[in-house]
Amino acid sequence: MQAKRINGLDTLRAIAILFVLMTHYCGFVSRKQTFGFWGDIGWAGVDLFFVLSGYLIGNQIMSAAAKGQALSLKNFFAKRLLRTLPNYYVVLAAYFIFPVAPLTGRSTSSLWQFLTFTQNIGLEYGQTFTHSWSLCIEEQFYLILPIVSLVLIRLKSPLWLAWGLLIAAIGGGMLFRGMAFMDGHPAFDAQVYYSSFGRFDELLPGVAIAMLKNFHAGLYDRLMRHGQALLITGLLAAGGILYCISSDDYSKLMIVNTMGFSLVAISFAILTLAALSPNSYLHRLRLPGAAQLALWSYAIYLVHKPVFMLIGVELGKRHIDANAPLTVALVTAVGVFGGWLLYRLVETPFMKIRARWFPSESQ
Repeated sequence: MQAKRINGLDTLRAIAILFVLMTHYCGFVSRKQTFGFWGDIGWAGVDLFFVLSGYLIGNQIMSAAAKGQALSLKNFFAKRLLRTLPNYYVVLAAYFIFPVAPLTGRSTSSLWQFLTFTQNIGLEYGQTFTHSWSLCIEEQFYLILPIVSLVLIRLKSPLWLAWGLLIAAIGGGMLFRGMAFMDGHPAFDAQVYYSSFGRFDELLPGVAIAMLKNFHAGLYDRLMRHGQALLITGLLAAGGILYCISSDDYSKLMIVNTMGFSLVAISFAILTLAALSPNSYLHRLRLPGAAQLALWSYAIYLVHKPVFMLIGVELGKRHIDANAPLTVALVTAVGVFGGWLLYRLVETPFMKIRARWFPSESQ
């Protein structure tokens, strides 16, 4: 049985994939600031996905723990692998079977790294299939979080220890970025941007929401009564932080490089709380097409970039203006359509298999 979809979460997923589409359109099709400020901050779509993943996966684990149910690592990993591997391996196979020049990049990580989700280690800009870096961090997170949770549960550790570990891990991410900055590597250097140590902490604010929901029900319910305030606070915080990170005046400051990604994730976590609150417009509003984009978002993420890269080359050869509104709409539609095909032909059959094997799987 599939859980009821939540409008607010679907809206946030749709916004996240639209952000990613915008930034990659600017980078690989138009090679200009086609969308202005929105294109400049499009990279933050991945950060929003991180927070949403942290909440959704964290909630699966925390809800079971709060009810005293046993956590089966075997079942958990089977569900995750059926969800993530089929799409990913199909696209990975396409990269290796059809090594077209625009897609190969300067170099390619070893196949075993792609198969084990470790290619983000030492990854550099311009290499093959670089947008898989975020999948590496999520898969590593899917491995570590349930194991740590299981250890804490079996040791009957106090709740404050779990919170302490979570806060310490976020601090560890900041420390890593701060040390990298002092060594001459700002936040958007590949060594930091693609690094698991530099980005894993962005999943943890989502986990914090799951912990609040399942272990601090009173506080969580009080927060849910202030959905509009959460929405306004999240929008203001996200806008201010993203402006500072994108601004030439602030982006070179150590504090921004150290804390920027974490603060972006925290602001997105506030928006996620707003999405969960029945009192928020974000929760109530059902935007046309948002649910579909959310449903296809993983497949779109995998497919759109190679599609954009191939189309960008062809547009350049034919001297077609990639900034024209009709061109932007058509190229984006092709990227979305490619994701929809992957969703229908690959993801859907495997999700049906998962639903039969694990009928209690949630959104």
